[in-house]
Amino acid sequence: MSAAGVFWLELDPASGDSALVTLHDGQPRRLTASGYSLRSRVNGYGGGALCLLGRWGYGVNAGSGQIDCIDLGSGRARPLTRTPGFRYGGLVADTANQRLLAVRERVASPDPHAHSPGGIPSHSEVQSLVAVELSGKVTVLHQGEDFYGAAAFSVDGRQLAWVCWQWPQMPWQTSTLWLADVEPGGALVQPRPLSTPEPAAVQQPRFCGQQLVALSDHGGWWRPYALDASPESTRWRPLPAVDADHANAPWQLGESHYQPLPGGGWVGVRYRDGFGELWWYPGEDLAPRRLAPDRTDFRSLCHAEGTLYCLTSRWDALTEVLAIELATGRASILAGGEQLWPASRLSRPEPFTLTHTDTADAVPAAGFYYPPAGGGGADAPPLLVLIHGGPTSSSYPVLRPDIQFWCQQGFAVADLNYRGSTGLGRAFRLNLEGRWGQVDVDDACALVGQLTREGRADPRRAFIQGRSSGGYTALMAMTRSSVFRGATSLFGVTDPWHLRSCTHRFESGYLDWLLGPASGADDWRDRTPALLADQMTGPVLFFQGGQDTVVVPAQTEAMATAMAAAGLHAEVHLFPDEGHGFRHQANQVRVLEETLAFYQRLCRQVGEGEGNMR
Repeated sequence: MSAAGVFWLELDPASGDSALVTLHDGQPRRLTASGYSLRSRVNGYGGGALCLLGRWGYGVNAGSGQIDCIDLGSGRARPLTRTPGFRYGGLVADTANQRLLAVRERVASPDPHAHSPGGIPSHSEVQSLVAVELSGKVTVLHQGEDFYGAAAFSVDGRQLAWVCWQWPQMPWQTSTLWLADVEPGGALVQPRPLSTPEPAAVQQPRFCGQQLVALSDHGGWWRPYALDASPESTRWRPLPAVDADHANAPWQLGESHYQPLPGGGWVGVRYRDGFGELWWYPGEDLAPRRLAPDRTDFRSLCHAEGTLYCLTSRWDALTEVLAIELATGRASILAGGEQLWPASRLSRPEPFTLTHTDTADAVPAAGFYYPPAGGGGADAPPLLVLIHGGPTSSSYPVLRPDIQFWCQQGFAVADLNYRGSTGLGRAFRLNLEGRWGQVDVDDACALVGQLTREGRADPRRAFIQGRSSGGYTALMAMTRSSVFRGATSLFGVTDPWHLRSCTHRFESGYLDWLLGPASGADDWRDRTPALLADQMTGPVLFFQGGQDTVVVPAQTEAMATAMAAAGLHAEVHLFPDEGHGFRHQANQVRVLEETLAFYQRLCRQVGEGEGNMR
């Protein structure tokens, strides 16, 4: 949102471009040219690829990683920064000083296998917090920390807050809020960390005038606090809120799940039973008010002149750009929100809680059950358990055409938030430490048993499927149990050890946290699907991108070959033009078609009384 209007980035599924879009005569209009895409690759996952300053837009060119200046009238782009060997993300407009702020990251060197004495890969993409003048000049404001993100200026431009974290931590494990004064010339004065009362992950600092606000989970939940910071101490004052997560894991830069309001109070998301709810807290003595109650998730919140703008989701419609008048609560769809099918034809997500009691964990796993379309008949339906990627991520009750596809085909779908997912507090999120490939698998297997007892799934026709880290969980489930008749792995992790040696710096220490220190070789071997290929209890369908640098094609092919050598059935479908994640619509359709044929074949064998296809 700027004086020039409302702008957003929109993915073109046909081309894979991330285009700059605005409203023109009340209708969405693409500004940037076909073939031009805005996307950051900082930390491998990007984020914060666009900011607005006056009547100009500034975005990260997906091809070069540099910042371009974009005419918000014509959409024409020209280079702003020219710094080979670096890339940018987390863009923020510094209105008071008429410049940009960004996270700058050194691009990796060619040798991905060498390591520094401290254990960090020597190709480390060293990061710094930089100011970018409108002339293109880049000045380092702060460096020396391993990772930077979430910068925010006070309204008068005289204070700056940001978040840092140290390798091998991830930003949802332990991070630190920093604060500095800003000189008239733009330099930082007395940058200092602001400690939390307990170890915490801090994110999304904001200023309301001169008041600094941030989300912290030191009390067990990501919730907003106002900070009173002096050189001697820092006081964290909780803002009115309930004990719930008010954000999800910051895999990307530039997340915005809440906004302090100029007249006092704040508006933001909170998660309850997996559903995202938008709440407005007007002030200390006024009751909170829920906004847009028919939406199920909210992202990219910003506020201007009494109106809240955000990206919202519903269980029965596509993502939309929404404007909400706070005074009246009136919501207007600016773009998106298309209903591909009548709601009466869709399967509505039903929240569930896993009730198995063979664990001492205080909070159980949860998720969403989608019944077959039309009820599925008298018999219990075949079941597809979906495992989200991350693994520290979450599934939400938003419209997923792939889930609705399966329900139309007569399947029930269970979208699982296993222990370690976000949205259920800090303790639940950290539950995965040292136990990846174990607690997630246990939850998936227990879910099949629970749904079977409830008559909502046929245990003879249960399947498991996941992408990336979710593919890893699916493969591990096939080695540790006979609950699932078959599995599908979409660019799933098969060799964590190899992944550890070649992944980007951001998560190069993450696998040690998930699996235990790499020095425990036995633990890693026991949870490496590629070494357990002969122990698979059923057939596996693999989908692999030919340009994937995270899970390289050779890993998937080697595992399939090892399964075949052990007399087990494995199919590999290679997409030469895809990387780690399939962006092209035609390929996504083919994945559904091939997977449906695979599951139907296995279901027919149940009806014919045959054993597992090996």
